[in-house]
Amino acid sequence: MAELKKSEVVLTNRNYLAEAKTRNHFLTMDQSVASGGDDSGATPVEFLLTAIGGCVSMTLRTYAEIRGWDVGEITVNVIQHQDESGSYLTEDISFEKEITEAQRKKLLVFAGKCPVAKMIKGETKIVTSIL
Repeated sequence: MAELKKSEVVLTNRNYLAEAKTRNHFLTMDQSVASGGDDSGATPVEFLLTAIGGCVSMTLRTYAEIRGWDVGEITVNVIQHQDESGSYLTEDISFEKEITEAQRKKLLVFAGKCPVAKMIKGETKIVTSIL
């Protein structure tokens, strides 16, 4: 089995403060004060929303560059909602520069090809073990 990506997260002894390392990057996660943390970093859910937004914007940039489209900055707002049927996410995407209706339709389809979103939609299994 090939290892593609790796992230190590250590929950410290300080409330819910977690320190994560992926490649050469360090991230801090925490819970809000209201949830028992110190609000020293984004929550895991906020990191997940950020990962989706980052992935969608980078996926769209790749597609636009392949097509030779100058769309300028790409902004993706990912929002978690809750209703009677459960939790769901919305993605609101905007482009700095004007795009045609045909481009909009193609970009909307391509946004769904973001690898992080595909993982969340159930295309990746998680195998858990306690060492």
